[in-house]
Amino acid sequence: MKNWWNKRTAEDKQKVALLALVALLLLGAKLLTGFGVDSLVLYFYLAAYVIASQDVFKEAYENIKKGSFFDEHTLMIIATLGAISIKQYPEAVFVMLFYQIGDFFEDMAVSDSRQSIKSLLDIRPDTAKLKNGPAVAPQEVKVGDIIEVAPGEKIPLDGVVVSGKAYLNTAALTGESKPLAVTSGDQVLSGMICQNAPLDIKVEKSFHESTVVKILQMVEDAGDKKAPTEKFITKFAQIYTPLVVAAAVLLAVLPPLLFQFDFQTWLYRALVFLVISCPCALVLSIPLSFFSGIGAASKAGVLVKGGDYLEALNQVKTFVFDKTGTLTKGEFEVVKVMPQGGMTAAELVKLAAICEQKSPHPIAKSICQYYPGNIETAEIEELVGKGVSAVYQGQKLYCGSQRLIEEVMGADVLLPKPQTETLVHLATKERYLGSLEVADVLKPTTKQTMHALKEAGANLIMLTGDNRQVGLAVADELGMDEVKAELLPQDKVKEVQKLKAKLGQKEKLAFVGDGLNDTPVLAQSDVGIAMGALGSDAAVEAADIVLMSDDPLSIVKAFKISQKTKQIVWENISFALGVKVICLILGALGLADMWQAVFADVGVTCLAVLNSLRILRK
Repeated sequence: MKNWWNKRTAEDKQKVALLALVALLLLGAKLLTGFGVDSLVLYFYLAAYVIASQDVFKEAYENIKKGSFFDEHTLMIIATLGAISIKQYPEAVFVMLFYQIGDFFEDMAVSDSRQSIKSLLDIRPDTAKLKNGPAVAPQEVKVGDIIEVAPGEKIPLDGVVVSGKAYLNTAALTGESKPLAVTSGDQVLSGMICQNAPLDIKVEKSFHESTVVKILQMVEDAGDKKAPTEKFITKFAQIYTPLVVAAAVLLAVLPPLLFQFDFQTWLYRALVFLVISCPCALVLSIPLSFFSGIGAASKAGVLVKGGDYLEALNQVKTFVFDKTGTLTKGEFEVVKVMPQGGMTAAELVKLAAICEQKSPHPIAKSICQYYPGNIETAEIEELVGKGVSAVYQGQKLYCGSQRLIEEVMGADVLLPKPQTETLVHLATKERYLGSLEVADVLKPTTKQTMHALKEAGANLIMLTGDNRQVGLAVADELGMDEVKAELLPQDKVKEVQKLKAKLGQKEKLAFVGDGLNDTPVLAQSDVGIAMGALGSDAAVEAADIVLMSDDPLSIVKAFKISQKTKQIVWENISFALGVKVICLILGALGLADMWQAVFADVGVTCLAVLNSLRILRK
């Protein structure tokens, strides 16, 4: 309890003190009733009412100045002043008191949920230590400056490591628990935490352009972009409130006029009707549900730029994927070794690595990385467009394409034919030694991601600039519904436009790209998802959802969060309206009093708010 109290703001503590004072005044009025001091009892009730209702009157006044005459505050004021007019003083004060207590706990829930997200993204460092200089505010550091980051400190600005080796905790940015190893030449982002050794970093972006500022700005702006359901509830409340006031007036006036019923009885019922009808549960819990969904997504390493995109993701029936860098690693790896002519696999890899050690080509680098030992030196000659030749231990080796081997050994030499991937051949003038199959391999979770989306009923399409044979093989392995290959960026835009035209109005299309050359098509889709795009300015700008890690499974996490958010939103709408309709009927028939009215308003609101916060807790 002490810890809870210490976390509360000064404003929270002041409100608790005022609520306690109202409770004491009510207790005093109750104890004095029946002792012939009716005037004093009335003053106690009125004082309690003024203290309990001051915030409600203030909010109502501010809203009226903005042109909003009918909201939950107006309803509370009309209902409680009406109760005072018929001398129902305890009911009037208790309605305001319970409303304020409920409002306090609602504000506390919203504050705690915001704090949860803020602490989750508490990644902005306060200072940056200049190399051989003082610690300054990150805003004062210039591009090109060298900064020092000690173990346990957050990296304050985006840059490149110029000295040192260390493991970085990237969980706050990417949701990835596994530490990232970095050394000289590696890119690092603000918000990452240096774990075990100091680093010297050359700053490449100013503070206002750094990753940490972009993330915090996106989370801050996300609440401003309302989902269609939020917009509907706002419009609904604007129409619903004046209708309810009109219904309450008719309920108070018509029965006494038409049937000569007791006016005071029906006025009381009308006031109960007004208290029950307050739309607090809807106007507060629905935005909070989407805000909590955005917070839950942030926790999973997914930045959603607004509630509208979170709701749109729930309607996505077609996922369109880029291939290279999105479904695949975008890096070549040796996937198969096929020795011939008496060679072993180990010998073939060794000779291929010796030949390729000086080539800058990505395929050559993948072969060198695949060889586990130290690569011995050799005389190497680059054969541009074909491969390389090397003299090793007096023997001349040729390593490269089919064209190179046919030139060396003759056009009639029998070589294995590549099916979908690249083959690197190795031979001498007299003997063919074998080949290595090199491919851009799938990311570890790509198959799991495709399976999960298929299970959810999604249509999966791949658009790739790669050759058709490779595209078909990858699509077949992943169970894609459709594939289009050999596309330029502008071709991808046209294909997405065609696909969108085929979908119904309620169905959405999401495009998932790696953020490098997919910016135009990200902007064209209903929901643009940038994969592993943290630090890619164009992708972060164009995408509606940014996956901070390079893991395709984040798409499934975001999709499930959007579904859960929508479910909770409709639970709140159904629960709030259901309880209110029942209580409104009971109130109109005189079967519910002010106490039931307070539950129908404040109680339902509190339950709906707590339900909204479930998304953050999962």
